[in-house]
Amino acid sequence: MTHQLLEKITSPSQLRRLDADALPQVCSEIRETIVNTISKNGGHLGSSLGATDLIVALHYVFDTPRDRIVFDTGHQAYAHKLLTGRYEKFATVRQKGGISGFLRRDESEYDAFGAGHASTALSAALGMAAARDIKRENRKVVAVVSDGCMTGGMAYEALQNAGHLGTDLLVILNDNQMFISHRVGQLGAFLTKLMSMGTVKNAEQKVENFLNRFDFWGASILRVAKRTKVLLFPGMLFEEMGFAYLGPVDGHDVKKLAEILSRVKEMEGPVVLHVATTKGKGYPPAERRPIAYHGLGIFDKITGSPEPAPANAAPTFTKVFSSTLVKLAETDPRITAITAAMPEGTGLDAFRDRIPERFYDVGIAEEHAVTFAAGQACEGLKPVVALYSSFAQRAWDQVFHDVCLQKLPVVLALDRAGVVGEDGPTHHGVFDLSLFRSIPGLTVLAPADENELQHALKTALDLNAPCVVRYPRGSGFGTPLDAEPAALPYGKGVWLKRGRDLTIIAAGNRAHPAVKAAHLLETKGISCGVINARFVKPLDADIIAEAAGTGKIVTVEDNALTGGFGSAVLEALNGRGISCKTLRLGIPDVFVMHAKPRELYEDLGLTPEKIAARVHDWFRGEN
Repeated sequence: MTHQLLEKITSPSQLRRLDADALPQVCSEIRETIVNTISKNGGHLGSSLGATDLIVALHYVFDTPRDRIVFDTGHQAYAHKLLTGRYEKFATVRQKGGISGFLRRDESEYDAFGAGHASTALSAALGMAAARDIKRENRKVVAVVSDGCMTGGMAYEALQNAGHLGTDLLVILNDNQMFISHRVGQLGAFLTKLMSMGTVKNAEQKVENFLNRFDFWGASILRVAKRTKVLLFPGMLFEEMGFAYLGPVDGHDVKKLAEILSRVKEMEGPVVLHVATTKGKGYPPAERRPIAYHGLGIFDKITGSPEPAPANAAPTFTKVFSSTLVKLAETDPRITAITAAMPEGTGLDAFRDRIPERFYDVGIAEEHAVTFAAGQACEGLKPVVALYSSFAQRAWDQVFHDVCLQKLPVVLALDRAGVVGEDGPTHHGVFDLSLFRSIPGLTVLAPADENELQHALKTALDLNAPCVVRYPRGSGFGTPLDAEPAALPYGKGVWLKRGRDLTIIAAGNRAHPAVKAAHLLETKGISCGVINARFVKPLDADIIAEAAGTGKIVTVEDNALTGGFGSAVLEALNGRGISCKTLRLGIPDVFVMHAKPRELYEDLGLTPEKIAARVHDWFRGEN
């Protein structure tokens, strides 16, 4: 397959040498490349297809990398990578040793700011603009923000600051009428109505032009009119924050976009350009099912069908969490479910469809989600906030101040805990144990498998106290599911295997690999016991003291070693005045890169074979 234009573009400067009439072909070749590659590698398809024309137009008009383009989240940036010298490497995207699926400053000078979490672009771009002004440099700064990212409170903090500063800043609102899932909240309603206004907008513009002729009297009437009929003025939200507003414009007419951007580029002060796009544009299966094609695994590019799951595959942890929560909520009307724009990703779509009156999607607003849950808990409800572990990092203060300090029974269900694979360091959930176990009064559960997950969720909801339940991405271990969830003995671990020479104490999804490692050690003459901790906080100090009786302890966790589970075990031993030789296995003090989970566990030494080898060498060295 050849791409006559794209394969010759090794930098945006070469794109800018083309005639504008060639831009549609460049967009077509980019979309074909994205579909071909992501069908083999998996990735974020819909957003990148939708933003292709916009990104081509931006690089065509602006002098990148001197001019800065800052993207929100990075979901939409595949075209950006293809135009900035990474065409030859694009087949390696999200693969071990390949280019990242997101933006990384250390990957390219064109990646002005790293992006994997939402609602950061406006703040970062404004900071760059302020730095430009201090240094008296001549460069443009553009923030490309999707409509979903505008549901995050940080975006509005940046908007009001930008309006106050009044410096040159172009904000592109990429409105694809979807974000990760369905658009929610008043901003969604505002944008939806805006997109369907048509002649109403033109009529209101005529009124505005007329009133502006009358100096102060006309301006006063205009302000009142805008405030009383805000939805009839598309730019009201942004204008009140100090921005000039333009749009909406067609985000798929690349030649027209380039023409508009070339004019907007010369405007001074903060400007918002509202661009209407279609998620999945150019690939019919993604256009028809934008939610399913936001982020997906390997698929057939002809039919769009995903790669079938292996026969007899165990249910995913997410699926077990989802079905268990629905089952418990059907018998307890106090249980509610809250997500931050991720109902499908967290499995709460089943709750939404079954019990919609107790389901809440708050948009990309993790901080608000937690405090919103705290408010519900104040009134006797039992809210469950389902977040990805890496996104929950944003809400640490709310967990501390709004939940735990007030002893409120909020359950945080942290999906994607541990390494997650190809999405890389922005999405690995390897810090939650270190972050949350430091908060007084917070129970932290790490179930070993899918069956224990349903019991952990029941335990958390029965506690009537703040609780975190963390569990990994992907399929379970094939452990049969008990018919009904039942509460676990509070704060108690369990022996999975007894041994004489040493004991492995494992947290969460490393318990089953630890058992396999113990059996491998038996073949080398080392009698190894295994404990499933279940609770990271409070720790079972009694079972840890019993494990110390074997003379040596190994801790294993899918979390950062710094402040993690192994550190907690050392603290427990110290608290009991027990001196015991201890080896801690987990995530070292680095940001883990992207690769398939099995490759990452291999590299991190957390597979059964690698655990056994590391324990063997340590044990023999200590003896």
